[in-house]
Amino acid sequence: MANLDNTDEKLTTQDDFSELFIKFVDAMVDFEHFSRETLVDVLCRLARSFRLTKVVTEFYRSSVDEKDGKGEILCDFNEGSADIVVLKKELISRTGAIVRAIAYSAKGTEHLSNKEEQQLDICLRSMMSYVGRNRMQTAIENLAFHDDNGYPNFAYFFRHLEKMNKTGGFNGFTAIMYNLKDFSVINRDLGFEEGNAVMKAHFDTLRDMIGNSGTVCRVGGDSFAAIFPNEMLEKILAFFEGTPIIYDRLTSSSAIVSAYAGVFIIPSDFKYERPGNIVEMILPTCQTAKISDETDVVYASMQYIEDKENVSKIRRHFEEALNNYEFHAYYQPKVNVETGRIIGAEALCRWIRDGRIIPPMDFIPILERNTDIFRLDFYMLDLVCKNIRKWLDEGKNVVRISINFSRKHLADPELLDKIASIINRYDIPYEYIEIELTETTTEGDYLKLKKLVEGLTKIGIHSSIDDFGIGYSSLNLIRELPWNVMKIDRSLLPISSTDQKDLSTVLYNHITAMASDMGIECITEGVETAEQVQLLRDNYCLYAQGYYYDKPLPLDEFEKRLEIGQYPIN
Repeated sequence: MANLDNTDEKLTTQDDFSELFIKFVDAMVDFEHFSRETLVDVLCRLARSFRLTKVVTEFYRSSVDEKDGKGEILCDFNEGSADIVVLKKELISRTGAIVRAIAYSAKGTEHLSNKEEQQLDICLRSMMSYVGRNRMQTAIENLAFHDDNGYPNFAYFFRHLEKMNKTGGFNGFTAIMYNLKDFSVINRDLGFEEGNAVMKAHFDTLRDMIGNSGTVCRVGGDSFAAIFPNEMLEKILAFFEGTPIIYDRLTSSSAIVSAYAGVFIIPSDFKYERPGNIVEMILPTCQTAKISDETDVVYASMQYIEDKENVSKIRRHFEEALNNYEFHAYYQPKVNVETGRIIGAEALCRWIRDGRIIPPMDFIPILERNTDIFRLDFYMLDLVCKNIRKWLDEGKNVVRISINFSRKHLADPELLDKIASIINRYDIPYEYIEIELTETTTEGDYLKLKKLVEGLTKIGIHSSIDDFGIGYSSLNLIRELPWNVMKIDRSLLPISSTDQKDLSTVLYNHITAMASDMGIECITEGVETAEQVQLLRDNYCLYAQGYYYDKPLPLDEFEKRLEIGQYPIN
């Protein structure tokens, strides 16, 4: 509201009105140097020139809002009694929004001439257009940058990050994503309405803590994101540890709220290209914090950034590597420790790119995060079958080759058919193929694993339980599934064969005896010394795989080794 001196500003010429009206329009459209004070000053001068005492504008998003009294009533000129409605204009937009402008004067005021009425009409229409545009822009912005409950949303957070990048950058700032801990329990105990009040009070408290130095938004559900100066981090993390949140001022009702958080202290050399660069740091760390048994706060480090970049690189090059046949099968022989004869081999994947071997641990875990591992496993089975077909056609000695399959395949109900289809494509006798599978811990996976192993056995394809002893093996896994082969992990190998009462020796002896009694072929991995070979013989484990005999060999070297057929016996 403005109350200026009511000096006589009656306009005497069209030029006077035109000049003032141009100032009025300029004040409304000068977005770069907008001054509300200037706009109100010109509005007041125009109102006085028409001998008005009050000018009111009303805005409603819809007729329903108008009926319910949910709108905005603006009055920037009020200098006397509003006795007479001089002119009233209304505008209804295509979206149903209503804008209304009303001009008043006092009793006994000189009536407007026709020309003055036309000029006032133009002013009120311009003012309605301005108010309507601004209010609709605000409404649209609220819809775009706020969720249904009025919280700033992810788009709001992204826009804030973009503004920071353009103005001062991110040096000295920390970004976090946090998830309210066990909030479903609060909703259950208090009810959704009170639960929403708790969430809003917690949000408002954090927003007040951050103030204008950063921002906080709601990602969705009970997850939020924020960015703020580094010096606030300690205080905010303390807030997340568990704080009584008063959600009803009248009754002083409160609830203890704590949170999991993923934290990214943005380094000075951080390269920002898009808002996702920051979100990609805090989203997975928050998810990790949520499932961690050790901590509620997980930090994204530079190592984390490097790992993330490596993941992106591996995934980016994987398709190209498949098409260029960069993945090769290296064969590590399996040997009968009594005779030295090669009885089989394990096909191990090696990625050779630009003349360099990429270690499996650098890419296998990454491919296992999505379905890329499926494609690699089937690629390796196809490659092995192709090599076996070649050996058969050339009349060479052929041994059974085992291929590793990720446990993730268990979700595929057609896995058995796909395995058989690839083997059949090359007309390979099933006896030459062995599928290695790792242990599983969940009941759902166990049932799927059981179905697969039974299916492989039924059609004559060998199956082996890989790395037995390093997971959560249960006797049921051995007793109920018809395994052909048990591969004992090197970690179960006794350090020495001299002490027969050593617990590791006793354990190893019982595992090999159990496998033998159940008719399961037993092979020990990671055998590297002659003493270990003798230990296998002493415990009736007939087969070994490890560097004592050979490292994983490229195809041509393995073929040469197959021609010899065995290793010397010490």
